[in-house]
Amino acid sequence: MKLSLRNAALGLALAGGVAALVPGVAAASTASGPKPTVVLVHGAWADGSTWSGVTERLQHDGYTVDVVANPLRGVASDSKYLGDFLATIDGPVVLVAHSYGGFLISNAARDNTNVKALVYVDAYVPAEGDSLLSLTELNPGSQVGPAIRTVSPKDGSGSYTDTYIQPDLFPGIFANDEPKKKGAMLAAGQRPLDASTLGEPSGTPAWTSIPTWDVIGTVDNVIPPATQRYMAKRANAHTTEIKAAHLSMVSQPEKVERVIVEAARKTS
Repeated sequence: MKLSLRNAALGLALAGGVAALVPGVAAASTASGPKPTVVLVHGAWADGSTWSGVTERLQHDGYTVDVVANPLRGVASDSKYLGDFLATIDGPVVLVAHSYGGFLISNAARDNTNVKALVYVDAYVPAEGDSLLSLTELNPGSQVGPAIRTVSPKDGSGSYTDTYIQPDLFPGIFANDEPKKKGAMLAAGQRPLDASTLGEPSGTPAWTSIPTWDVIGTVDNVIPPATQRYMAKRANAHTTEIKAAHLSMVSQPEKVERVIVEAARKTS
């Protein structure tokens, strides 16, 4: 079953799946303080492997990296889970998110004094009251709506409704700067997002008090670049634009890692 375009458009969140490992590293940190732990949060229709290329480079440069398994069950519950995870880490943290994961870091980092920097990668940077749907519809250009399919209980109980991206459409929307075979692998590895997440509003954002960086893919077919620029400006983020699709950490992990290292160095 397909969601309506309006509800589907909001699913847009995040993509992910199997990431490519490409050799290359960024310059090592020269900050005088201890290196922070880098926590990476994947988006919807993804898993932690999306961050593999970035993780490899960060570890090479001496950073401790944790890739959180995003439950994808709802903004409030997923943010609480991330907050509980962050509470297990001693010392400074650079918190990084892709796509829907931006909702989580915006909420979970609030009042957490260990989080020294936020980095958004092809991500939502929500203000209070924003939802996936409201931000997706802010500007034209997202191609996610028609690609949403849903899975619900056969008994009609309606106890859940999960959303997926149709595999045949996934490569052209989420990985339009990658070979089709890689896009097909990403589609096969996607995890579902609970449909109730799409309209759920965000809380007071942590970016009002924590230094923020933003990586914007200029050929993103999920979150329109115009919307990403609007959100980055609103958050007063240090912004880097690269010619990449929605999964810039997969196609260009070296450039994404460079921004994360910059955030770590400037806030250590």
